[in-house]
Amino acid sequence: MRHYLAMRILTRYVLLELVKVFVLAMFALTPMMLIVGLFQEAMRYSLPPAEILRLVPYTIPFALSVAIPVTLLLATTGIYARMSGSNEIIALKAQGISPWAVIWPSVVVAFVLSLGTVWLTDLAVSWGRNGAQRVIIEAVEEIAYGVLRTRRSYSSSAFSVNVKRVEGQRLIRPTLSIRRRDGSPTITITAAEAKLSCDKEEGVLKVVLWDGYVDMEGEGAFRFPNDVWEQEIPLTTASRVEDRSHVPSNIALGAIRRETAGQIERIDTYRRELAVRAAFEILSGDFDQLTGREWQTRQRLMEDHVGRLHRLHTEPHRRWSAGFSCFCFLWVGAPMAIRLRNRDFLTSFFLCFTPILVVYYPIMMYGIDGAKSGTIPPYTVWAGNLILLVWGFYLLRKVLRY
Repeated sequence: MRHYLAMRILTRYVLLELVKVFVLAMFALTPMMLIVGLFQEAMRYSLPPAEILRLVPYTIPFALSVAIPVTLLLATTGIYARMSGSNEIIALKAQGISPWAVIWPSVVVAFVLSLGTVWLTDLAVSWGRNGAQRVIIEAVEEIAYGVLRTRRSYSSSAFSVNVKRVEGQRLIRPTLSIRRRDGSPTITITAAEAKLSCDKEEGVLKVVLWDGYVDMEGEGAFRFPNDVWEQEIPLTTASRVEDRSHVPSNIALGAIRRETAGQIERIDTYRRELAVRAAFEILSGDFDQLTGREWQTRQRLMEDHVGRLHRLHTEPHRRWSAGFSCFCFLWVGAPMAIRLRNRDFLTSFFLCFTPILVVYYPIMMYGIDGAKSGTIPPYTVWAGNLILLVWGFYLLRKVLRY
């Protein structure tokens, strides 16, 4: 009975200490991750302050998914380094209590946090990235005005604006160029004055120009001296954001299986089309077509389809392995902190985290890159986790036996 009560007290003690240190560390580390993420987006797209604040909810899942594994390792090494440095682990062994009694509660917490981190990672790369992209697209008017005031020029992949100066909301002596991807001629509009306005309901950026000249690249030109010319540009075209909602890394886990099945079907259909074209060209004796530019373009398109399939196969493994880094970090950190017997938790943390930084992350990145390119199987993404599990098991045996 006394042994059972002692175990309950130990479990409650370890859990309370772990939660306390973990929460305090999260409040310190998460804002740093959040600020880094917001700063990167703000610098990349020249966002005004109001739009940066709108990005905060979409950046929080990313900040948490990055902070939780490191924070858990910090809390783990802090608790077990202090217990070991104060000879509490030796005292437990002297009472006939295995050190596992104070380790297993943290293992359970780490497993639960790993599941939560998988969910946060999925939320960050699907809802978070797509939401941030939407905020940036809708803020194209404010972004364009801000860039034009400082640089006198704003451009995206399909259109550009150059002005002499900006007075309030008025663009003085603007030159607007619209480049179309369907082969249509480039439109260049020069005017005395213009104004930008964003219509979020229609999804367009409206450019109203006064007293200007329209040149349609070889197809004609005309003036509109006394009229107003209104040019509508889709927000996705006007912004500097590329639509990446179809990219595997931005697709929710629940939709990846459906996307994978659809991609396999597209590849099979395209392969049959290539086979039919190749057979026709062989039968017609037109062998030059099999080595021509058009055939090479088809081959590259086929490679793109296969590459996307590799990325779809890799993505679930990447998110689950990244989430379960929480469990692996604690699995190594707890026994290593006990063996170090250093009461300075920062020293213990860096002694534990440095090998993880040197071994785990490079192996994980190598596995992800190789799996995405199709050179190695997708499950090799777990190689870093497996190494930490084996290493942690070795350390745990040392702690339990000696």
